[in-house]
Amino acid sequence: MAILKEPLKTEKAIGKIEFENTITFKVDNKATKHQVKDEVERVFKVKVKTVKTYIAPSGEKRAIIRLAEGHKAEDISSKLKMA
Repeated sequence: MAILKEPLKTEKAIGKIEFENTITFKVDNKATKHQVKDEVERVFKVKVKTVKTYIAPSGEKRAIIRLAEGHKAEDISSKLKMA
């Protein structure tokens, strides 16, 4: 099961990358917060501070991932070629 599907590229999500050190992903509907955290830490080699999840009106699950001090969400977004 692929936990992380794709990063969210809305204006609000891009603003969170820049100002809150947070990146938002669409994730598998059955994924837990711990699975999302472990996957982000493993794939991007960063430390995650918090993970918040919610179900969007479209029915897809999204995870808002805040990175720990010393790690930058901008680095992940540049790896994913979001900007």
